[in-house]
Amino acid sequence: MRGSVTRFFEGLDREAWARFFVALLGLIFSFAFAILSSSFRDEGNVLGTAITASLALLTAGIVGIATIPFLARRVALERLRFNVRYELTREGVAYTLGVLVIGVAALNTANNLLFIVVAAMLAALLVSGISSTLVLFGLNLKVTLPENVFAGKPCIGSITVRNDGRLPSFSVSVVPEKPRQRRKWKWQRTELGIPPFRPPSGQWFRLPDLQLRPLAPTKPADPILSSPVYFPHLRSHHSESAPVELNFPRRGRYAQSALGLATRFPFSFLTKTRVIPFERELIVLPTVDETEEFLTILPTLRGEFEMFVAGRGYDLYRLREFAAGDAARHIDWKATARAQTVMVREFTREDERKLKIVFDNPAPSEVKTQDYESAIKLAASLAWHFADGTTDISFAAPGYLGVGPQEALSFLRYLAVAQPAAQKLPLETLTSGDAYNLVITARQRGSIPTQLWTSSYFIFVGSTSQGT
Repeated sequence: MRGSVTRFFEGLDREAWARFFVALLGLIFSFAFAILSSSFRDEGNVLGTAITASLALLTAGIVGIATIPFLARRVALERLRFNVRYELTREGVAYTLGVLVIGVAALNTANNLLFIVVAAMLAALLVSGISSTLVLFGLNLKVTLPENVFAGKPCIGSITVRNDGRLPSFSVSVVPEKPRQRRKWKWQRTELGIPPFRPPSGQWFRLPDLQLRPLAPTKPADPILSSPVYFPHLRSHHSESAPVELNFPRRGRYAQSALGLATRFPFSFLTKTRVIPFERELIVLPTVDETEEFLTILPTLRGEFEMFVAGRGYDLYRLREFAAGDAARHIDWKATARAQTVMVREFTREDERKLKIVFDNPAPSEVKTQDYESAIKLAASLAWHFADGTTDISFAAPGYLGVGPQEALSFLRYLAVAQPAAQKLPLETLTSGDAYNLVITARQRGSIPTQLWTSSYFIFVGSTSQGT
């Protein structure tokens, strides 16, 4: 029984019911003012009649503007309506005030000409509403977004609006719809102390209780589209497309829950917006530009990597003195004659250029936000640089493992939504492979396993120094 009551209250549209009761109260006041106006008129009190008649008309107008459109959007017959949002413009406010003033004057003077003027002005409002509805009724929306988007780099998308109606549409804008955060409530278990007015130490006993408490609001994701796109004319059964420049300042997840088709046609009294469901999510990858830190690290990193992969192959790496175990066919006799000692040629191993980029995600308390973002950018730049097909590259992070240059975009998507977390990557497992490890970490130098220093290059988050 308690669960049914809980689900019933959670499923209620509290905002709609609140507006309904406020509108009902407003109409009651309007009816009361109208009755008082009739009484004052019978008594011959002109001032009282004017005041009460004006209050009745004003109260009914406020209820009609503020409540009726909101409640009309919640009609259950989907075929007879679509979700529409109304916003009164400055021109509409001035026009409505004019209608109210002339309406009050018509009621007080009983002048038929003023009633005709009021009727004509109200008819103009009706024509405006019908015309704007016809403009928005047959429109369909399609949005095309690029597949891979990098933070800080402008990209081009497109918005296509198709008019499937029989009449042309005019002055239509595609606008981003701001998500409305409804306050959510939840029954929570508490205790009720008896007597309740005493402090907990002075209460006789405590009983289990339930309280309906509001939940903390969640922060919505940043929108994908943030500026309107204008279409002056849409012919019947035709489509029009417009390019949209998108620029995302930071990495992360962007989401759009709805878009709106808005128009002020024909008289600009109202901005009528037809809300169209549009569920779309876009992962913005971190920037892969070559930063100053990247250019500083790259030469040293390349040198350490080449020393690690030095061996027998086709590209000459260096000349060195002969050591036990070297094959005689690699002796360089010319260099031996010049140096008066046996010199051998050492080559890079083209078939074993294995590199593993490791992002050791730090805990929230271990690193500052600015240093963390710098580490994300550096990891993305290094992954993009070495995924050129000449290196057998792999990627590792807490909860992620990818092998091959084709996994570079997948690794960038991981970095795009990564946040500091307590989950640690076991660095001891890196010693089992034959790849050279490029580790980005926030750990202390003393906590790094000793056997990793000979086969790894470490970049410490929040520090300008690196280690090999």
